[in-house]
Amino acid sequence: MNQKPLFWVIVGIVILFLLYGFSTYNSLVALNEKVDANLSEIDNQLARAADLLPNLEATVKGYAAHEKEIFVSIAKARSLMLSAGTVSQRDEAAGELSNLVGRLLMLTENYPNLKADAQFAQLMDELAGTANRITVARRDYNEAVREYNTRIKTFPTNIVAGIFGFTPKDYFKAPENAKTFPKVNFGQ
Repeated sequence: MNQKPLFWVIVGIVILFLLYGFSTYNSLVALNEKVDANLSEIDNQLARAADLLPNLEATVKGYAAHEKEIFVSIAKARSLMLSAGTVSQRDEAAGELSNLVGRLLMLTENYPNLKADAQFAQLMDELAGTANRITVARRDYNEAVREYNTRIKTFPTNIVAGIFGFTPKDYFKAPENAKTFPKVNFGQ
């Protein structure tokens, strides 16, 4: 019996498996890079916010020097943004930025001159814009993580992912205080 056709069938099957493995590996690398790029965009926006905070703090000090709590919040937010290393730390920094924007807006109600200051208004607009860009970047990151995690968990890609050590990525999660709806009192 002639074994040559069987040999070539086996060689063909092995080549197909190798091509599938290479193709799958490359697509997983591309998805991993997409996740990293989206995380980098969050870092860029956090750094931008951290750069804005000293100018904002200096402007607020001119009007509300005795509001120590807000300066502590600004320092804490800036520190978190500059030191965030993990996804959860970045998430905490983004949450702190959102809280800070809200607190600064409340502060303007007590200091009408601060609200009227053009530099403060510009800085607040930039900070609010940065907070919005962080929100968009977080959404894009979570979408990239969902795509990546789904891919590495589905058969047969999970076999290639396991062989090459691809592990699931963490999602950005809303901070606990964002999960409760604030109570609104209209003076009643």
